[in-house]
Amino acid sequence: MTPILYFSRNPNPRLAVAAAKYLAAPVTYEFAAPLAPGQADNYRHFNPSLRLPILVEADGSSLFEADAIACRLSQMVGSEFWRTGPELPDMIRWVSWSRDNFMHACDMVHFERGTKQRYKLGALDEDVVARGTERFHATASILNAHLSRQDWLLASGLSYADFRMGVFLPYNDVAQLPLSDYPAVAAWHARLMALPAWADPFEGLSAPELPPVA
Repeated sequence: MTPILYFSRNPNPRLAVAAAKYLAAPVTYEFAAPLAPGQADNYRHFNPSLRLPILVEADGSSLFEADAIACRLSQMVGSEFWRTGPELPDMIRWVSWSRDNFMHACDMVHFERGTKQRYKLGALDEDVVARGTERFHATASILNAHLSRQDWLLASGLSYADFRMGVFLPYNDVAQLPLSDYPAVAAWHARLMALPAWADPFEGLSAPELPPVA
């Protein structure tokens, strides 16, 4: 059995699909909605939290969390996209920093302006948007200084850390974070968007569009 990557169009599943497409990983892509009515029991044994993405391997074992899946996909194809040599600590540094800093700031704003509006989860909280935007400025300035010296987060070139750091930026049409205030970050984002696997990871896949933002 070919490994199956269960995904949706939300940010972390998108990240896993983009990594798989970039690596040309030997997987079958299957859209899933574990939280939809009547679907939970089909996925709970793969991931008890019912969150995507999920990778189910040929032996039936499963792996969840986008970072772990990207690591496994890199192993499958023998790629250094997920570094294994001396640069591994530096890559992990940026993956970790992104989750607690830049990515977290983007997530705060995207959740209010995007996710909550798409799924009718309540009114937009302007205080959260303000705190997220303030955190975005603080973290984007650090990222901008780093990327003004090199094209990618690692000196040797593109790595999974770049994908992880940029996970929310393809949704900035709804988040409306001031990316243009940070030219090096904006240029880095443009380099990511020049990669077909990142720009449109869902090309050729059957996947319903996200609900519109009102």
